Amino acid sequence: MAVKQLTINQLSEPDKEKLFKVIKECSDSMTRQDAERDFVRESITETAKNMQLPKRLVARLVKVYHKQNFDEEVAVHEQFETLYETVVK
Repeated sequence: MAVKQLTINQLSEPDKEKLFKVIKECSDSMTRQDAERDFVRESITETAKNMQLPKRLVARLVKVYHKQNFDEEVAVHEQFETLYETVVK
């Protein structure tokens, strides 16, 4: 597949403005995503520390609750236990 050559001069002023608007909106969205990730990370860390729980366990609780896949997690864990006991023990 050939790469289409494009020069900046081929963009009209309205197209340049539209492109810049999309770039700015996407960047703003990414900034919000970063902030939300930081919030989740800090909340999990603080809760784990305050409640003296393993951080990994709190993070997993949050993830399972968010995905609403508790039954699937239980089934996968049971399969893991069975396989581990069969192979390792």
